[in-house]
Amino acid sequence: MAVYTQLGPEQVSTFLAQYDAGELIALKGIAEGVENSNYFVETTKSRFILTLYESRVDLADLPFFYALLKHLHVAGCKVPRFIPDRNGEWLQNLAGRPACLIEFLQGVSVTQPTPAQAKATGVALGQMHSALADFDQKRPNSLGLLSWRPLAEQCTARGLEDINEGLAKRVEAECDFLEERWPKNLPQRAIHADLFPDNVLMLGDRVTGLIDFYFACTDALGYDLAVTHSAWCFTNDGTRFQTDLSANLLRGYDSVHGIDAPTRDALPLFFRGACLRFLLTRCYDWINTPANALVTRKDPLAFLRRLDFYSDDANISELMGQLGNGIEAG
Repeated sequence: MAVYTQLGPEQVSTFLAQYDAGELIALKGIAEGVENSNYFVETTKSRFILTLYESRVDLADLPFFYALLKHLHVAGCKVPRFIPDRNGEWLQNLAGRPACLIEFLQGVSVTQPTPAQAKATGVALGQMHSALADFDQKRPNSLGLLSWRPLAEQCTARGLEDINEGLAKRVEAECDFLEERWPKNLPQRAIHADLFPDNVLMLGDRVTGLIDFYFACTDALGYDLAVTHSAWCFTNDGTRFQTDLSANLLRGYDSVHGIDAPTRDALPLFFRGACLRFLLTRCYDWINTPANALVTRKDPLAFLRRLDFYSDDANISELMGQLGNGIEAG
């Protein structure tokens, strides 16, 4: 979440008049995230999230996100709903941008997760994967394997070197490594693809919401697990792997969904791919984020350090030992 498009209370009040949502009491921009413009909206009736979709979100993808969240909500997963206006329309236009009013879920995003919170997140991820077994809509992963080398080229070798000496060659070598070995025959279904701690709402040790599905796509479940693992199981700067968080997140996921043998075997590659994906998108944002945007740029090197960890055979051997043997998918 972020703010690129500035809104005033008069604009939002006019927007809310299309809904049975009450009158505006408070409006506040949300700085976290990098993709869309988001505002916290409080009215005389309830609280909402107002999202304006910026240029990096394809308008044609919005029906997929809408259908995905509706499917998960019906299945009992804790996800926010799109709020329809009085005419039943969920997609509007505001300040020249596609816009939606979205249900506000109680809870906070943790910055220093506990083992219990990591386990609860693994459970929620597993429940989401199980619920999506019969979701038949598809969206290609626009930030998957085939995008990483072109994304590095957009950053330019000079741009990568400005971030960290030797980074351009390291990225090129990692692209070569993953392109040669990437698993190609694993079952795929809709995944979140961005389940960082700031996209999980919690009250104590209980997950109250999974949010921000705008990277959701069709890909391997193991890749989604790897993204979540890389996001949750390190200190924010990537300097320290937290074994207890890892064991609990994997245990929680396995308890409700399981990990089949082919997925287990592919995880070391998925871990590295997840790190390269976020390293590159953070590099791109670091280089290209407008100076006047109300958005927090995120350190690319935090994912280079994670990539270093997952590239070490000794670390991977110890990590895979947490999974045990013969775990079957549910």
